[in-house]
Amino acid sequence: MKIAVLESKINKTLFLVIAIISLGTIGYMVLSNYSFIDALYMTVITVTTVGFGELRPFSPEEKVFTIFLILTSITIFGYAVSAFSEYLVSGRLFEHFKHRKVEKKIASLKGHTIVCGYGRNGKQAILKLKNYNKDFVVVEKSKERIEILDAAGVLNISGDATLDETLLRAGIEKASYLITALPSDANNLFVVLTVSQLNKECKVISRASNESSYSKLKIAGASNVIMPDKLGGDHMASLVTTPDVIEFVDRLTIEGETTANLEEIAVDDLPEKYINKTLLDLDLRKKTGCTVIGFIDPNKEYIINPEADCLLIKGSHLIVLGRPNQIIKLRELF
Repeated sequence: MKIAVLESKINKTLFLVIAIISLGTIGYMVLSNYSFIDALYMTVITVTTVGFGELRPFSPEEKVFTIFLILTSITIFGYAVSAFSEYLVSGRLFEHFKHRKVEKKIASLKGHTIVCGYGRNGKQAILKLKNYNKDFVVVEKSKERIEILDAAGVLNISGDATLDETLLRAGIEKASYLITALPSDANNLFVVLTVSQLNKECKVISRASNESSYSKLKIAGASNVIMPDKLGGDHMASLVTTPDVIEFVDRLTIEGETTANLEEIAVDDLPEKYINKTLLDLDLRKKTGCTVIGFIDPNKEYIINPEADCLLIKGSHLIVLGRPNQIIKLRELF
């Protein structure tokens, strides 16, 4: 709303300035029989009050018109200075330029991720996306949280994620993924429905608080529905039953010098010479130190600890385990 008002005042000021110059030019052409250039010259020196004299002595009618032009232009330029000062002091002018800068950055993105909500789950999602150098845009309507995002240099859009226009500003039409981590299940459902209309190819991962919302979100089009409370309780119970296993699994996805890490590789992104070859031919262990611990075929069937003769067919993916330095080497090669 603020941006719309800003643009309205700027446009209004520009319109008034152009109107007074046009009126003056036409007036001098009619009253003084000046050429267009002479009329424009007289109008400019009159409205800017620079003090130059007229081209020739004025008749009473021309003097009255000049007085009217001076008084009107003073009023218009006074309004322009007042409007500009208001936006400069209130910070809305800088907000306008920030908005335009963000729009240009988002317009250049393709295949990015949109994160709706900068709460606890949203923060964790952003941290993970940062660690994997993924492009993302945060949608948040809290002014305080927007200031935090700005200070951190995170690309963001201020607005309600349930509105079509907000998601369009975030580049939903070119996004590959959307994470909706809003506190309300109803709002998350609304976002999922909106995305299904704006971009059917976009995969949506939604947060849910109640089990009754799970099926509704899936029906609405969510690819995955995560229930943080349920996962948290299951995780805590697992730390009692199989503590060492859970501790090890936790370390697989943590970035650090002494921890392991997981990476997913699309077979389609591998060099053409490896397509339809085997894992043995790829030989990731020798090249990077990483180990292939999972294989996902084009039908989304998962194979844990695949055999060395597993074929690298198009549309499949590899799940790779390695230490951070090995993962970095893997990313450099593939």
